[in-house]
Amino acid sequence: MSTERPDNDVTGPRRRRPPLAVASVAAAVLLAGGGGAYWASTAAGDGGAPDSGSAAEKSAPLLALDASADSPGGTSPDSRTSPDSPPPGIAPGEPDPGGPPVIYRAAGELPDGPDEAAVHHARGTVAPADVARLAKALGIPGTPRTEGTSWVVGDDDGPGALLKVTKQAPGTWTFARTTPPKPCESGTMCANGASEPGGDPVSEKAAKAAAVPVLKAAGQDDATLNAGQLMGDVRVVNADPKIDGLPTYGWSTGVQVGPDGEVTGGSGHLKALEKGDTYPAVGADEALKQLNAESRGKGDAARDIGGCATPVPLGGEPKPSDPQCVPSNGKRAPVEQTVEDAVFGLALNYVDGRQTLVPSWLFTVRQAPGGPENTVTQVAVDPKFIEKPDAPTPSGDRKVTSYGADGRTLEVTFWGGVCSTYTASAEESAGQVRISVTEKPQEGKKACIMIAKELTRTVTLEKPLGDRTVIDAASGGAVPRA
Repeated sequence: MSTERPDNDVTGPRRRRPPLAVASVAAAVLLAGGGGAYWASTAAGDGGAPDSGSAAEKSAPLLALDASADSPGGTSPDSRTSPDSPPPGIAPGEPDPGGPPVIYRAAGELPDGPDEAAVHHARGTVAPADVARLAKALGIPGTPRTEGTSWVVGDDDGPGALLKVTKQAPGTWTFARTTPPKPCESGTMCANGASEPGGDPVSEKAAKAAAVPVLKAAGQDDATLNAGQLMGDVRVVNADPKIDGLPTYGWSTGVQVGPDGEVTGGSGHLKALEKGDTYPAVGADEALKQLNAESRGKGDAARDIGGCATPVPLGGEPKPSDPQCVPSNGKRAPVEQTVEDAVFGLALNYVDGRQTLVPSWLFTVRQAPGGPENTVTQVAVDPKFIEKPDAPTPSGDRKVTSYGADGRTLEVTFWGGVCSTYTASAEESAGQVRISVTEKPQEGKKACIMIAKELTRTVTLEKPLGDRTVIDAASGGAVPRA
């Protein structure tokens, strides 16, 4: 006989559960404006704790997740937002660092998921033939040409149609048409080359039909499509591919279709994904525990509430989940959100500075009954196989945590002490830039308080960074771009 846990708390003993077929919904907008949602669904496979003798445990190297991408949504790896979305840089459903922490509670049983799953990544460069194929599907004449670190097809000087594709994987592409595909009729005003305003959006069926050739050219012809999003009179077709039978989060392709049925814009990734190492996976219960632990750590307000600073109403004290309740210590009490569904899939993260789809649980969450749904992701890789970040050391070379680039100027960020001086230098080659940050203790400082702080230093390169990889000399790993 099964034992129920009070209040759907996920901290109780883990039970083996049957697979759930669920669909997750996230608010979505491509490029700018509008609102809508996209769907990703799959049946979670049967499984549980990985066997100690699995091939994944024997061969998988540690997964070096970058700290700058705590969740996909991490910039939200997915570029779509909605009026209900959190501030920029905060993944949907994730707690705002400036607000109270969020505690997630399951509304019902959660699936175990598969025993193991592989990461997927894009490597290498985009071939001009692939760019030409996409340009043809978009109706842009011409041959791909090089502009900086991108392939370009079309007219980028004035009104016209323009396709840009970064040469380096994952081959991010953007397309915009600023002239009507058909000439304006006599006596009709067409401002700035735009098609006649006031048209009605095409049907979802017509929008999907217009998007299919583009998606096929981009290698997304088998993706799950949703055409419910509108941006004025433009209908957006959002395509979320399945990789190895798993839904993805953060790897969407969007195609905009105008009221005349022509494709007017879009964006996505052109470089095909490759299967990487396989890792043991945890079930949804364990992933939810980890998500709550991380949320508590970020908010640091789930303990020592210290009383509420707001006046006590006649009906009693404010509830801990009341977002208006600000304790006397300045920390807000946690806010509860309900996990209504869970799907095992692949979510976008950064591994060694590169975009990678990592096995993850996709949780559909809702803060209040009838309120908007969001998708929150949590890495599903067994924590034993995730590389722990290096702690700052009092002396020696420093590990670079992120960088920003503008032409030949490179700004590198790292952790250092308050009683030392730091210098940064670069060793350049054709494919990479190797950064070293050296510490020198200040003279006369015999005793110093051990306080670490985030520091930035500027390095001037011999030539622009371009698509070269930035490598940290202290760790040998790639540095994520800030």
